[in-house]
Formats: sequence, C-alpha cells, structure tokens
Amino acid sequence: MTPVFSSAIRSSALRVSAGLALAVAAVAQQPSGRSDWAHLDRLGKLTYKTTDRGDRILDFSYAGYMGGGVRIPDVAVKKRVSPSGADDSVAIQAAVDEVSQLPLVGGFRAAVLLAPGTYHVSSTVKIAANGVVVRGSGAGEKETVVEMTGDPHVAFLLAGESRISTVGAATTVADAYVPAGAKSFAVRDASGFRAGDLVQIVRPSTEKWVHFMDMDSMVRGGKKQTWVGGDIKAERRIAAVKGKQLVFEVPLADSYDANLLGADGTTVAKVSETGLLEQVGVENLRIVAPARKVTLNDKHFNGISMKSVKDGWVRNVRILNTTGPVNMDHETQRVTVTRVDITQAEPLIGAAKSADFSIDGSQILVDRSTVTESNVFYIATGARKQGPNVVLNCVFHGDGHVQPHQRWSTGLLVDSTEVPEGGIDLMNRGAMGSGHGWTMGWGVAWNNTAQSFVIQSPPGATNWGIGNRGEQQRKPRPTFDPGPPMPLLPQGVLDSDGVAVAPASLYLEQLKERLGEKALRDIGY
Repeated sequence: MTPVFSSAIRSSALRVSAGLALAVAAVAQQPSGRSDWAHLDRLGKLTYKTTDRGDRILDFSYAGYMGGGVRIPDVAVKKRVSPSGADDSVAIQAAVDEVSQLPLVGGFRAAVLLAPGTYHVSSTVKIAANGVVVRGSGAGEKETVVEMTGDPHVAFLLAGESRISTVGAATTVADAYVPAGAKSFAVRDASGFRAGDLVQIVRPSTEKWVHFMDMDSMVRGGKKQTWVGGDIKAERRIAAVKGKQLVFEVPLADSYDANLLGADGTTVAKVSETGLLEQVGVENLRIVAPARKVTLNDKHFNGISMKSVKDGWVRNVRILNTTGPVNMDHETQRVTVTRVDITQAEPLIGAAKSADFSIDGSQILVDRSTVTESNVFYIATGARKQGPNVVLNCVFHGDGHVQPHQRWSTGLLVDSTEVPEGGIDLMNRGAMGSGHGWTMGWGVAWNNTAQSFVIQSPPGATNWGIGNRGEQQRKPRPTFDPGPPMPLLPQGVLDSDGVAVAPASLYLEQLKERLGEKALRDIGY
C-alpha cells in the first residue's frame, strides 16, 4: 500500500471514531423538544398524529437485516486465504466458489476468511450462492486490505436474479383512499388470499396523477421530460385476512387515492418471488482503489454491489477512492450496512454526482457509517420504490448532500445524522438529470444536524422535518430553460425546528416498541 493510502486510512479511522462517538452520544441525550406527529405519551408509548386523510409517519423499524432488530450472525469459517504478493483475484474467487458448494445448514454455508495482509485484486469477487460470507481479519495490526488493481471494476458483487411471477387472479383495492403508513386495506375479492402470501401491489402512474403532481410540465432543452413512466410496484406479505381486509406484516410507505389512480386502478395479486440471494455478507476489511480524477461518465472502481439480495449485510468495512462505494439495487431488501467508512482523495469532476450509498431497494438500514467526500450524494434513492429505508447515526463530511435522487421513491427516514458542511434534501429535483422531479414522499428528517435542509411538500403527500438543527431553505423547482422564475415550492411539515425532540432516535424507539430492548442490543445499541 502506498504511503498516501495509509495516511488517508489512518486519518479516516480517527474521523470515524470521533464522528460515531458523537452520533451514539447524541442518542443518549435527553432532547427537550416534542412533536405531535410522533411523541411518547405518559406511559412511554409512541403516539402519532395523522393528516386529515389518515396519513401518518411510517413505522420504520422494519428496515434492516431480517426485517430489523436481528443480530447479524458470525458465520463459521470453512476456508482461509492468505495474500500471495501477486494477483489474488483467482484465489479468493476459488475459495468463494468452493464454499458455495457446501450444503446449507440453518441458511448458511460458510465464511471465507482473508488472513491479514494486502491482497492485489484485478477482477470482481462474486458471491452467487446463499449463505456465503467474505470476512477480513479486521483493522489494526491484523488488517485485511483489498487493493484494487488493473482496469476499473467492482470489488465485491453479491448477485442474485429476482424473478416475480403472478399466482392466481388479481383483484383491486376497494378503498377510496389508503393512507400512507397504513398496514391494511380492503380489496374487492379476498377469497384467493391467505396469511403468509406474498402479494404485489401495483400503483398505476396515471396521466391524472402525473398532472396533479405537476410533473407533466417539465421541459429541458425545449423537449418534454418524462417523470414516472411506469407502474409503481410494492411487495408485501399478508399477516392476516379479515373479511375483505388484507393486513400486512410491513406498513405501506405510500398512499393510494382512487380519485387519481382510478376506482379499479390499483391491483393486488399473489406472487411468487424466486432467485434472491440470501444470507450473504462482506465484513471486516478495507477496500482501496487508486486515486483518480474522473467524471461520472468515466469507468470507475466500485466497492460493493448488491443485486437481488435479501437478508444480507456489509459491516466494519472501510472504502477508499471508489466511485459508488455501496450500491443496493431495486430488488435488494432487508439489508443492513453498518460501520462503513468511505473516504475519497479526489472528488468527482463535473456537475454530475455519484452516490456513496445508493438505496434503490426496500427495508435497508444504513447505520453508524461515515463519509468524507465532496461533490457527491452521500445517500441517494432510486425511482418508484417504497421503503421503509433508514439512515441512522451517520456522519458525512464535505459539501455533499443526503438527497433522494429521482422519480418518486417513498418512506425514507434520516435519523440523528450529521452533515455539518452539506445538506439534507427531501425535494423536487425538477429538470435535473433527465427529469427527476419529485424524488421523495412521506419522508422524515428526524433530529439531524446539517448546514442546510430543503424539506418540501409534494401535492397530495408530505415530508417531515422534525427536531433538526440547520438552515431551512425555500427553493423553486429546478429548471434549465428560459422563462419566468419558478415559484417557491411549499415546505413540508417543519416541527420543533432548531430543538431536538424526544425520542432521540425515532427508528430505535420504534424498534424497541415493536420487538423490545433485546432488539436494540442485537443491533449494537
């Protein structure tokens, strides 16, 4: 490892230790503020205020490995690899492939342990079998460093291939309005559904809804931009069937309005999902790529990519100089990313930005992680995906932003996170990108500190900013074509601005209330 890499990693380690100590200490403080939208009653139970239509702040506690509150396992080691001093790509991949052939026992096969030292890796290490973990030997004197060499590539790829097929006839939602945060709704025909069934809820992107959102008026370079061009799909497992009422295990992170979506517009069908990669992880190592001055359009070294992963994790990993350090695709679900430290020696060139933590899936928890980088989105979400997703007790340094990225994702909680030189934005990105428009609905920024906040209210929905410390900004919808100035967009709900509220962490309180104190201990709190 070159001296500049060693120096950057050492300084990064100091920042992460100090930053996380502050973040965890913040949870232990007793805030003095209170929000009607979510607060503790006299018995210490969370109580929620609703909108006139019944929408409420989502129960985010279902985010994370195994649906939240479950200890990440220490999988038994069955194969060890030592650094050779030459290219170790083939040796590491061969070890992964070998343990991938072992039988599953309790959902797991084995961990591949990388002994202390520096591994030169010129190609992607791929995990494609359930129950396989790549584990380094940690930091300090016995650290494992994966030094990326050769052409740009992703260091670790955890890849399944989700396939969803419909089982039986679909029905439609019978309720005129289903509020965000609800755990049930009525359907016109519940005869084909049972507890335990997985269903797909398909919310159509009607012209009437797109017009209501004022997303049919975006133009860039004289050309009309398309905002949400397809259906919005969410999968939920049924907990109970009560008459024509379907009760779900995980609450809904969006509303369903028959006036905008059609009386029979929202469909519900029993589905089967196969091909997910389950019980996999990368842990206890460092990934180092060469420092490069590149734009977003160049080829990049990437850190860890998850595709169609369910119940996976990334923990205790430090990543230096990759573009797109941790990426979770649209089909990834129930994943915890914890104690990941990202540092970039060279910021990206140009206005187009990458994302350090790309959250395109659902029930994802990014916990106690840090970034030191500028000209970047620390957290970005993808298009047309429902949460719950959570960013908890993170510390991000530089002029970057936590900013949901495009085309109506819903149900993001940013909780007890610090962005002292940057911002947290739940906003309309308008003509940015390729017409990203409204990026987030039913999102919550809770007890954060940032230089600036942009918390905006989409038509028919809202975003909440509660207990935050930093400048609250008003902005118009971004546009790049000539014309009269755009009006300032309405702000979301701003409550207890400048004063932190109780509970100190909304996610941890929700988790404790749902699963008890043990769930907090099991995730390290």
